Amino acid sequence: MSVARQIKYYTVDDVYNLPEGQRAELIDGELYMMASPGRLHQRVVGALYRKIADYVDGKKGSCEVNIAPFAVFLNGDDYNYVEPDLVVVCDKDKLTDKGCNGAPDWIIEVVSPTSRPMDYYKKLLKYRTAGVREYWVVDYEKNHVIVYDFARDKMRDYSLSDKVKAGIYDDLEIDFLKLDVE
Repeated sequence: MSVARQIKYYTVDDVYNLPEGQRAELIDGELYMMASPGRLHQRVVGALYRKIADYVDGKKGSCEVNIAPFAVFLNGDDYNYVEPDLVVVCDKDKLTDKGCNGAPDWIIEVVSPTSRPMDYYKKLLKYRTAGVREYWVVDYEKNHVIVYDFARDKMRDYSLSDKVKAGIYDDLEIDFLKLDVE
C-alpha cells in the first residue's frame, strides 16, 4: 500500500499573513521567500524607474509605471502573486488599490544573487504564459540584459554597455552606461 504525499498549496492569503517585514512570491501555489535587496539593486531599480516614468510622463502616455513592492496577480487567481522590480501597465482596468490583476505590459527584474533561478527560469515561463508583452532580466553581476519580446516572439541579449530599446515603445531606449547607479 502506497502512502500518497500530501502537497500544500499556498494562496495569496498566506502571503498576506506573513510576519511583518517578511515578503514572498507565489507561483502556482508554491511559496518563495524573498530576501531584502542590496543597495546596488535598489539604485538600479530606482534609476530605471526614473527613466521610464519620465518617458511616460513626457509623452503624456496612458501607461502607469510601478516599483516594487507592487502586487501583480498574474492569472487572476489566488495561487499566483509576484512583486516584480518594475511593472508597466497600460490597461488601467487591470489596476486596483491592491495592485495589478492580470499580466502587465512590461516587467523588469533586476537580478540579485539569491533571485537568479527565479528571474531567469520560473518567472520567465510564468510571465510568458500569463501574457506579459515584454520582460527584461537585468544582471549587473554578469554584465548583461536579456530582453524577451513575447509579443514578437524575440529574445535579445545585451551587455550593460549597450543601449537597449524597449519593445512596447517606439522611441524609448535605455543607455545603461548613463544610468546613475553608483
